[in-house]
Amino acid sequence: MSKNLVIIPTYNEQDTIERLTTVLFGLSTPLDILIVDDGSDQTSAIIQRLQAEHPNLFLIKRQTKSGRGTAVLEGMRFGLAHGYEYLIEMDADFSHQPEELPLLLAQAAPHRVVIGSRYLRGSKIVNWPVSRRIFSKLANFYAKLILGIRIHDYTNGYRVYSRDAVMQLQFERIKSRGYIVLSEIAYQLHRRGVEFVEVKTLFINRARGTSSFSLKEVKEAFASVLRIRREYR
Repeated sequence: MSKNLVIIPTYNEQDTIERLTTVLFGLSTPLDILIVDDGSDQTSAIIQRLQAEHPNLFLIKRQTKSGRGTAVLEGMRFGLAHGYEYLIEMDADFSHQPEELPLLLAQAAPHRVVIGSRYLRGSKIVNWPVSRRIFSKLANFYAKLILGIRIHDYTNGYRVYSRDAVMQLQFERIKSRGYIVLSEIAYQLHRRGVEFVEVKTLFINRARGTSSFSLKEVKEAFASVLRIRREYR
């Protein structure tokens, strides 16, 4: 068993999941992989087939779409229960580059979270509509203003958590869903004195599908940041 567990939330990722697991297992860094699948396509069937040749590939199949955030939290509980030292979260659609993972792990240490940050000098964002860029910039500026964590990217889900950091999380207090869970986790750990380190990254927006960006999403994200600050006083 590796000391590193990669947690990958999936929702209808049958087109990319086999290629992603192949690339990850081909890295020089030893990894175990956990797929937390909410979808209705063939993703879980593909993983079950791949498990025959990869005993370090695990699957949690959920019956309903419960959100990326809760998938990561479920993966963290799995990682703690199975003794992993570092828990990595990343997306399944190659928006996060798997080749960068050794660079993130090189910065990993006890009592630390490493973030692949889109807003460091040298980072790059590809194929993102202007509306998403504006929303992301505003959301990160607002989160930093309200939560006060000295990081540049509150909302990118390419992260490495040390085991002792995750053990400090109060899972039962996390009420957010989706990507705002990233900010709630970060704020909890910030209040516990966990160190945050950012590394530059290449973020490529998924080429397929349509954006779900909406005014409702904007309102929920900004309201959630206020709720997080209020509830953790």
